[in-house]
Amino acid sequence: MKIGYFGPAGTFTEEAASTLRGEMVPYDTIPEVFEAVHTGEVDLGVVPIENSIEGSVGVTLDLLAHQYLLKIRGEIILPINHNLLINPEAELGDVEIVYSHYQPLSQCRMFLEKRGVRTQAARSTAAAAEMILGDMKAAAIGTKRAAQLYGLKIAEEDIQDHKNNMTRFVVIDQEDHSPTGKDKTSVVLCLSKDRPGGLYDILGEFASENINLTKIESRPSKEKLGSYIFFVDMEGHHRDIKIMNVINRIQSKVGYIKILGSYPQEGDD
Repeated sequence: MKIGYFGPAGTFTEEAASTLRGEMVPYDTIPEVFEAVHTGEVDLGVVPIENSIEGSVGVTLDLLAHQYLLKIRGEIILPINHNLLINPEAELGDVEIVYSHYQPLSQCRMFLEKRGVRTQAARSTAAAAEMILGDMKAAAIGTKRAAQLYGLKIAEEDIQDHKNNMTRFVVIDQEDHSPTGKDKTSVVLCLSKDRPGGLYDILGEFASENINLTKIESRPSKEKLGSYIFFVDMEGHHRDIKIMNVINRIQSKVGYIKILGSYPQEGDD
């Protein structure tokens, strides 16, 4: 079993992927992970989809909705603790610039503003750790594993602005998961036309079957300004009779609906 993940080694995505059994294969970008699963280069892919502070990862949603027929097979929810990494010989007061992926930079905004440092986005937290090697005036926001991999020291721990910081990762595959009895289903849909109460009408169909929606989010459809698609997560499996009934009933009320996958539900959203 080969597991592709948004790398390199030392990222939170690697930590999430390591909960699965298999050979770990890092990729530089999220689209590369999708393409590797699509072509069969790897068996599964692990990518971030949502953070409790910064919200959804747009590129993951767009790839699922528009570019690939891959399915969500699982989800992994990981507590996120950010650390400020510096060179062993450096001191905290020496730091003038901090590198990291844009998400950690956003999640540690108040800490960084208080320090009065400049920030620079990097491809990943691990890439940021590598970039600061030998630079006494630079720091990186990254994982403890990244500190070990690159020989850095942790100047400060848990620097995120909000302590209840969680990231949800999804496992992508050619097929989704068989029913387990405690599942979640993700779909994306587009209204057939812009009319008052259109979304309310569709959501009412789920309520009529007592289906609990755990998430609903709109994103631009990429067709024209003001046109949106909706991502919906619900409790249950798409093979459940009541979910099948709802999807059948709303077919005529939407421009399209795409099942992104059903998978075992982990933890509480």
